[in-house]
Amino acid sequence: MDVGLPGHVARHIVAAPTPETLRRLTATISAPGTWLKLCAPAEAVAPLLTPGWAVQEPEFMMTAPLPRHPAPPAPAGYHLAVTTRAGVTAARLLTGAGEVAARGQFAVAGTTAVVDQVETAEGHRRRGLGSVVMRTIAATAASMGARTGVLVATAQGQALYSTLGWTLHTPVTAAVLTAAGK
Repeated sequence: MDVGLPGHVARHIVAAPTPETLRRLTATISAPGTWLKLCAPAEAVAPLLTPGWAVQEPEFMMTAPLPRHPAPPAPAGYHLAVTTRAGVTAARLLTGAGEVAARGQFAVAGTTAVVDQVETAEGHRRRGLGSVVMRTIAATAASMGARTGVLVATAQGQALYSTLGWTLHTPVTAAVLTAAGK
């Protein structure tokens, strides 16, 4: 999948990585900046990667039921904007000057909302903005028919999501093909 991030040419998500699957992927992928998100701990899959693949910090696939409730209001000093384009819905908290203070996005596949790129700008952290974005995503996705949310979190994100009712499904190993690799 194309995620539209610098340094991310494409991302392959592998739910059940096997030696055969990893052999096939690493033999055919040659574009630096291609990512593998492998639903397994690093010690199980890193030895199977060919030279040129750089294993990143541990990540965590998390899931949560999406309760039906209204989206929370924007905190004082911020404006909440929710937009949908090409099947991707983005929730953004904007400052009075129009700067993005916090954001996240999701797409619905069947009854599952896949959440991605949740972040809070450095100068706006520790104000509960990430919680507002996540609750907005959950409420909006539920209103679109989603019943379950799924996301891949960093260690820092895992702490936030856990407080919002998300639970660990599986560790995820992220690996990127570096320019020096092939």
